[in-house]
Amino acid sequence: MSTGDGSSGIQSAERVLALYQELRQRGVSNLDEVFDELKLPPEEYEQRRAELIALGLIVPTSTTHATRADLQAGTWESGPDTVAVVDPEIALLRMLQQERERLREHLDESDRAYSTLEALVGRFLRPGSLNGSGVEVELLSDYRRIQQALEDITDVIQHNLASMHVTALVREVADRVLSRDLRQIENGVRIRAIYHQRITASPEAAEMLRRRVEVGVEIRLSPAVPMNMIIADQQFAVLPVHREDRSAGAILARGPALVRSYLALYEHCWHTATPYGDDVAAERGGDGLSEQQRAALKMLASGMKDEKIARSLGVSLRTVSRMLSEVMQELGASSRFEAGVRAYRLGWLD
Repeated sequence: MSTGDGSSGIQSAERVLALYQELRQRGVSNLDEVFDELKLPPEEYEQRRAELIALGLIVPTSTTHATRADLQAGTWESGPDTVAVVDPEIALLRMLQQERERLREHLDESDRAYSTLEALVGRFLRPGSLNGSGVEVELLSDYRRIQQALEDITDVIQHNLASMHVTALVREVADRVLSRDLRQIENGVRIRAIYHQRITASPEAAEMLRRRVEVGVEIRLSPAVPMNMIIADQQFAVLPVHREDRSAGAILARGPALVRSYLALYEHCWHTATPYGDDVAAERGGDGLSEQQRAALKMLASGMKDEKIARSLGVSLRTVSRMLSEVMQELGASSRFEAGVRAYRLGWLD
């Protein structure tokens, strides 16, 4: 009976060791007799015998000796339970040889599988698919095929995943997405997502956004989201066939020559959206800017170059660059274009 502290396992190992030591002293002996002499539990006989044979420490024998090949093939018939002892070093070397053979078999099997896949790839890959110049568009009508395509894409992402969503994700999908977010971010993937701002009215959706932000996803809200879209590494894009009718299926686009166009649309939507939870700048209403910074911002929004802004304000070009950097920081913008868009939306340019 196990005590829960491993003592039963120790006792078992000790009995196997005692049995093997006695057999080794005798060289060849009747295992049943030795078992009785050592007063080992009879119910353990078959187990101990099997353990010693599996470890290669004993070999059944009688008038004819059983080789390991005979034992593996199951062709050897034993008489009385007589066994011959094998030296531990020999048993270890034999076991290592078996492992090497097993590994060699696995490697051979892997080589065969690789050769088969290589032949299939050579037959089905389209010209240009490896150098990134090829373009392919596939219509996905089956929901299961769409989900499989999304899983396949997310498994090969290395750098960037960008998505936009007209509505919030259902609870079941959201849980899978959160798990995937964490795994990809740990692998160094940058994840961005745009949602329609109306979904924050739902506490459940707002909680989902908060949890995504916590794991490192960059999320922005927009008053207008043109469609659902997923873009991966400028190589894949998934978007709906029909914006309103989800049953119409999806389009899977492959190849950077085409995907870059969808990415340009995404970047425009990204720069005009508001970071989720970033309401500090809106509350300030521009009060954090100096008159000079406000003037520089208005001139920037009107399309003036830095040199002209510097001449208009009577300051150096370096001062203009510093002021605009401060304005971007005040707005929480990552680019001058984004700063202008956000300033206009917040009424700072009036």
